[in-house]
Amino acid sequence: MLCKENFELSQEYKETISEALKVLDKKNLALILHGVSFPSSDGENTGFGTYNSQGAKRVFDFMSGVFNALQLGPAGKTKMSDPSPYCGTVFSKNPLFINLQALTTGEWENLLSKETLNNIVENNPSKGTNRASYVYTIERVEAAMDEVYKKFIKKASSNLKKKFDKFKKENAFWLNNDALYEAFCIENNSDYWPQWQNETDKVVLAQNTKETKKRIEEISKKYKDTIEKYKLAQFIVAIQGEQTLKYAQNKGIKLIADRQVAFSDRDNWAYQALFKEGWSLGCPPDYFSKDGQAWGFSVVDPEKLFNKDGSLGPAGELLYKLYLKMFKENPGGVRIDHTVGLIDPWVYKKGALPKIEEGAGRLYSSPQHQELKKYSIATLDDIDNEFKPDEEKWIKQLSDEQIKSYGAMIEKIVIAAANECGLNKDAIVAEDLGTLTYPVEQVMKQYGLQGMKLVQFVVAEEEDHPYRCKNIVPNSWAMVGTHDNEPIRMWASKMVNTDKMHPHVRNLMEDLYNEFDGQDMIRHKLYTDEKFLAFSKLVEIFASKAQNLQIFFTDFFGINEVYNVPGTSGDPNWTLRLPDNFEEFYFEKVKSGDALNLPLALVYAIKARGRDFASQNADLIQRLEKLI
Repeated sequence: MLCKENFELSQEYKETISEALKVLDKKNLALILHGVSFPSSDGENTGFGTYNSQGAKRVFDFMSGVFNALQLGPAGKTKMSDPSPYCGTVFSKNPLFINLQALTTGEWENLLSKETLNNIVENNPSKGTNRASYVYTIERVEAAMDEVYKKFIKKASSNLKKKFDKFKKENAFWLNNDALYEAFCIENNSDYWPQWQNETDKVVLAQNTKETKKRIEEISKKYKDTIEKYKLAQFIVAIQGEQTLKYAQNKGIKLIADRQVAFSDRDNWAYQALFKEGWSLGCPPDYFSKDGQAWGFSVVDPEKLFNKDGSLGPAGELLYKLYLKMFKENPGGVRIDHTVGLIDPWVYKKGALPKIEEGAGRLYSSPQHQELKKYSIATLDDIDNEFKPDEEKWIKQLSDEQIKSYGAMIEKIVIAAANECGLNKDAIVAEDLGTLTYPVEQVMKQYGLQGMKLVQFVVAEEEDHPYRCKNIVPNSWAMVGTHDNEPIRMWASKMVNTDKMHPHVRNLMEDLYNEFDGQDMIRHKLYTDEKFLAFSKLVEIFASKAQNLQIFFTDFFGINEVYNVPGTSGDPNWTLRLPDNFEEFYFEKVKSGDALNLPLALVYAIKARGRDFASQNADLIQRLEKLI
């Protein structure tokens, strides 16, 4: 299975796994690993993981031949007060993803001293753990970039400066705004623009007046070095990202980006004229939240998305440029977080709860709403009055023309940007979890978008539930959980030896183990053995008809810790990393039954397809069993 000397997956292992995945008709097997969670190699652990590191290259080496894709998290710049990548900038990259070690080499003309790097690494408060030190790394990277910028100005070669100038010119449409925000934050002593005392500074990009132009010129001159340093950091992380992409591609691994639904403070300031004033994006009340989820995210103004002739308006053009940038940088595809937000978003008034009685509603599905009806695609005749506006079945029917209108952002922005990059709709991973309204269902169907199926969240009592193994459709991404879920082992530990297990055991016995020998023993293990239950839930995604699979790194490596708990904040969230010795760690966790034993899972998945299918692949099963 693994070479014990160096804990590498053998070529025989990789070839056999690849053959088994092909037999099971799997097109993509992706590991979900956010940037912060990458491990470090010796001498480079600054306190934060990065996909540009030497440790990341080891991950790509390890994955190669087994996984063919890696699902990253959002890569935007985050605030010191909020490490969530889902609140980061949409254009700028996070400077924490800069590989500082590379800056100490001739490749980057020794812009950073080795002494500075060693000092950062040695004083990393999370050294020796699998956790990130968020605030520490922000402060140290900022100080390191001061040194890098000064050396760049004084000694960088003309060739490197030309590359920097080219980068600034090609990315000016977003880079100038983002860098300018950095200057205004210093001027106003706050990185949260609504708290700025200078009222002109708040609207300096939203209002094109003599006063705002003069203010921009003043700040640009006063903070010239601050602005240039910001741009230099973006240049470095972009170039390193291009190198990472090439390395991953050479290993046969596609990189999939993640487009969060939110806009950062920096984006809200720069593009506030494109958002609908007084409204926010959220979720309606449901089983988990009686008052709904008040995210506070900006809502793109529908009147600025498209012009009357159907062409892109200013907001549409901005989003098109964003997706174009993302597909160019990540030709493996883009995961769209909260796809419903592009099709049938739930909006509410700022300062209120996202509830119907407080004026909330679906932006394009509220023909009865006094303020939102002018945007409604659905008509009063399309409503089923037996349901409420916050329920999935509120809309009962739509014409083809209406479905096309609901899907305008998908077709004219997302798919169009993918097409321009030589990609198709299969490059879109549509996160459609939670509320799935009729308009969303119809748009997903109309454009053939690949949604997600989470077996951890199956409603086991429902025979036709879409997350049940036997019901998962081929054109989808199957997984046991995402970054917001407990590791499957943690879930399983809470399920065994409880009455809640009855419907789950019934489904697993029917969908996976129907033709296995030793039925009573298998049933007993499902009820009592948390490791076997967790393993069976992982087998489900391989046994399903889904052609695309994703596995969160905690589930694959057997890390029984939570990455993020929705609705909470603090250091435990967004800090979990792969151990630096992840290869050896995985080997040990497989032996203890905590990590995913992939050959064994594939044997079970093949057998779950029935005795005839297993008989046809008897030789493959034998070769897989030798790897276990």
